[in-house]
Formats: sequence, C-alpha cells, structure tokens
Amino acid sequence: MNNFSAYREAFMEYLQIEKSASPYTVQYYRNDLDDYFEFLAREGIAELQTIDPHTVRLYLTELYRQRLSRRSVSRKISALRTFNKFLEREGIIKINPFFHLKLPKSEKSIPGFLYEEELEQLFGISDLTNPLGQRDQAILEMLYATGMRVSECQGLQMNDIDFSIGTVFVKGKGRKERYIPFGKFAENALKTYINDGREKLLKKSGESITSVFLNYKGFPITDRGIRLLLKKIVEKAALTVDVHPHKLRHTFATHLLNEGADLRSVQELLGHESISTTQIYTHVTKSHLRNVYMNSHPRAKL
Repeated sequence: MNNFSAYREAFMEYLQIEKSASPYTVQYYRNDLDDYFEFLAREGIAELQTIDPHTVRLYLTELYRQRLSRRSVSRKISALRTFNKFLEREGIIKINPFFHLKLPKSEKSIPGFLYEEELEQLFGISDLTNPLGQRDQAILEMLYATGMRVSECQGLQMNDIDFSIGTVFVKGKGRKERYIPFGKFAENALKTYINDGREKLLKKSGESITSVFLNYKGFPITDRGIRLLLKKIVEKAALTVDVHPHKLRHTFATHLLNEGADLRSVQELLGHESISTTQIYTHVTKSHLRNVYMNSHPRAKL
C-alpha cells in the first residue's frame, strides 16, 4: 500500500486545486481509495500498471460480497474511474481499467420532506430572548427559505447578505456561485440575530469575524454545529420524523414545485448542474397534482 500512497496524495492535490472539490468529497475519495488499495494488497498486486479488467471484476465481486448498496458501489466505482483517469492523464497507466465498467443502476429514492404543520412546530421552538435561540431561528429560517446546503449556510459571510433586495450570495460546490432570494420571515429572523444575538456572541471571541453564524464562543459555527442544533430543535418539538439540514433543502424544492414553480427556476435556486438532479422532486409532487385534478376537473368525481 505504501507504493500507492504517492499516487493517492497527488490525486488528492488534483481534486483540491484543479477540481475545487470540497473537504467532504476529498475525504470520500481518500476512503474509497484506501479500501481499494487494501483489496489490492490482499490480492498481492503491487503495481497499478498491472491492473486489468479481471482485477476490476474481482473488486466488484468483493463489493457485492460486502452487501453494499448499489449507490455505495456506484460511488466507489465512480471514484476509482476518476482516479484512474487522472493516472492515465499523468502517463502513469496506459489504459483506464474502470473505463468500460458499467455502474449499477441506483435505487430511485424519493427525497423526504416536511409538511407545513411540521415546519410550524420547528419554527416555534427557539427562545428568541437569547443569542443562541436567535441564531438557531435564523439558521432554520434561512435553510428553509433558500434551500442552501448546510456547508453553504455555514460559510455565509456578512457581506453575502443584501437586505435591500432580499438576496443572499451563495458559494456552492466547485466554487459555483449563485444568488438566492429570501422572504420576510427569514429577513426578520436574520435581522434580529445580527442586530442583537450575533453582537453579543461576537463579544465573547473579542475578534473581528465576518462569518454570519457563530458558536457560543463567538467563533464561526461548524457544519456539525448546525446539524447538532437542528437535532436539538427537533427533540424539543417532539417530532417523530427524522429531520436533517438536507431535508429542509428537499422541503424547499418540494414546496416550490407544489406551488407552481418551474423546474428550471428550482434548479437554479438549488445550484444543481443538471436538471435531471432536480427532477427527482417532481415525483413528490404527483400526489399534489392528483389532488388538484380531483378537486378541479368537472368529471373527476361523481
């Protein structure tokens, strides 16, 4: 495995610098490569140049033997295909052994979302008389109002927010940038937090920090911190459904489509590169369309 470490680190550098991959993406690639290298070591393979389609099929069999989901297998194969494409580009190997391997079709899962009644329960939990409660409410409102990813929310800077036109500037995956509008509820929650709670939290650190959302010590909150505070809000609300930041993103998209927003606009707001990624939310709206039909068509009911 030591023979492979130099190639792995060169690939990690390529992902970070040339592809602008997020830390999470880099870590996933690293984990997948380490698993693959361990398999090669067990098979007695010491040179990447000797890997052929037979080795690839053996590895695929090993993945299925581990009873991994089709989605996990697809991710690992995709990571190795990208890694070998990099090796091919660098002249380390002549042919990408993963190039012709077909990825297993992933299960089509419909994203979960929250109903308005469940959202109202969440929005009524935070104590708006203290800084952390104001912060939690502002984060909750912004996640639902904009559909941004938790990493995008965590990375927000003060000058990213424009209250004059009600938009927030978001730096997404691969340094892709977009503007997202937000409504009055999010605006009010943000202003309350920024003008009161954030000022009090900032005094604790005693430093000039431009991040919008701070932790209890007055330093920038982490992704994990946002997930934990949301978990606490859910526990206080006594909701029986699983709620995580990405479910608020799903809810944002689903509610927009249910109310008649077009797919292209939702794609742009979510920051999806391909509209096919956004189309998964149309499955959720089918029940809504049926209700509209049953209530509107003259001959839908007796």
